[in-house]
Amino acid sequence: MKATQKIHISDIVDQAERAAQMVNQIRSRMLAPNTEKNSPVFTLTQLATLCGIDKGQVSYRVSKGDLPTGQLNDKGSRREFTLAETRTWVRNYRSEHLRPDGGRAITIAIGNFKGGVSKTTTAMVLAQGLSLRGHRVLAIDADPQGSLTTLFGIMPDTEVTEQQTIAPLVYGDTTSIRSSIQPTYWDGVDLVAASSTLFSAEFVLPSRQMKDPEFQFWDVINLGLEDVRDEYDVIIIDTPPSLSYVTINAFMAADALIVPLPPNALDFASSAQFWSLFSDLASNLVENAGISKTFDFIHVLLARVDSADVASDVVRSWIAATYAEKVLPVEIPKTAVTSSSSAEFGTVYDINRYEGSAKTYARARDAYDRVIDLVEASIRNSWLNQLSEGV
Repeated sequence: MKATQKIHISDIVDQAERAAQMVNQIRSRMLAPNTEKNSPVFTLTQLATLCGIDKGQVSYRVSKGDLPTGQLNDKGSRREFTLAETRTWVRNYRSEHLRPDGGRAITIAIGNFKGGVSKTTTAMVLAQGLSLRGHRVLAIDADPQGSLTTLFGIMPDTEVTEQQTIAPLVYGDTTSIRSSIQPTYWDGVDLVAASSTLFSAEFVLPSRQMKDPEFQFWDVINLGLEDVRDEYDVIIIDTPPSLSYVTINAFMAADALIVPLPPNALDFASSAQFWSLFSDLASNLVENAGISKTFDFIHVLLARVDSADVASDVVRSWIAATYAEKVLPVEIPKTAVTSSSSAEFGTVYDINRYEGSAKTYARARDAYDRVIDLVEASIRNSWLNQLSEGV
C-alpha cells in the first residue's frame, strides 16, 4: 500500500484561502452587479396587505399624496413602493401596534446548542418581519461564524472591523454598543456585525473576571444595550451554537428567548441538554450574584419540518409533552423556497419574485408571517407589563 502524503498546516492555510475566494465568487454572482444586497419592492396589493387595508384605500391615499406615492415600474404596468416607503405606510396604519410611549426595546435572544436548526435564519426573518410591521429593529450577531452578518450581504472576515462587533464591549473599551451599530440594506434594521475575532471573547471575559472580582462577565452585553434601548422597538441577538460566555451574556441581556427546534430525535436530545446546562449555570449565577432574572416569554419554534418524515410525528409529541405552552402553534416547513433563498444569502422576505411553485412559496411565507404575528403579540404584552410595572 502506498503511503499517503501528510497534510501540513500550510496546506490548510491554502485551503482556507481557496474557500474564502469561492465564497466571495459565489456572493459576487448572487449579488451582482453591485455585490450588495438590495431590499425588495412592494406592489400595491402587498402594501395593502401589510397595512391591513384594501387596495382601494391605498389608491385613495396615493391620490391625496399625504403618504409616499411610489412609482410606476419600467413598463408602466404597476405601482411599486420601496421598503422605506412601505414602512412609512405601515407605521401610519399600524400605529396602535407599535412601541407605546414609555416602553423600551424588547430584547430577544435566539438560541440552541446545535447548529443547522435555522437559528440564524430565524433571527434574520424576525428582524425583517418585525420591521415590515413598522418596528425599528437592532440585530446583533454574537456568533463568531458571522452567519447573520453574511445574510445581510456582509463578509465577516473581509468587510467587518473589530469595532463593528461586540468586541469593544468585551474588551472593556466602551460601555455602550452604540459605536458598533451600522445601517443595513434593509430599512428599519440596524446591525452589530460579527467576525472570527469574537472567538477571543471566550478568553477575554474569564480573564477580566479573574483580574477583577467585581466584574460581572455575564452582564457586558446587557449594560452595553442600555444606551440604545429607547431607540429601538426590538433587539434580536443571534447566539453561538454553544453555551459560551457570549451566549450567557446574550441570554442574561434578553427579555425573551426563542429556540428553533426541528422535530427530529437528535435535535430534541440536544435541546434537552441546552435547557439542563443553561438552567444549572443560570441558577448558579443568580444565586452567587444575588440577582434576579426573569423572561417575559420563551417560545419553542418547530423549524425545518419535513412533512415526508414519518418519524417527525413521534418527535412532535415529545416536544409538545416537554415544552407544552412554550411551543408556538405554527411550523416552519422545510421547502425548496427556504433552501434556495439561503443559497442566495437571503430569506423568503428577500424574494421579489419566486421562480418556482407559487403555492410552495406562499406556504413558506405564510408560516413565517404567522410566527411574526405571534412574536409581535408577545412583544406587545411585554410592553404592557413594562408600563404596568413602571419600567
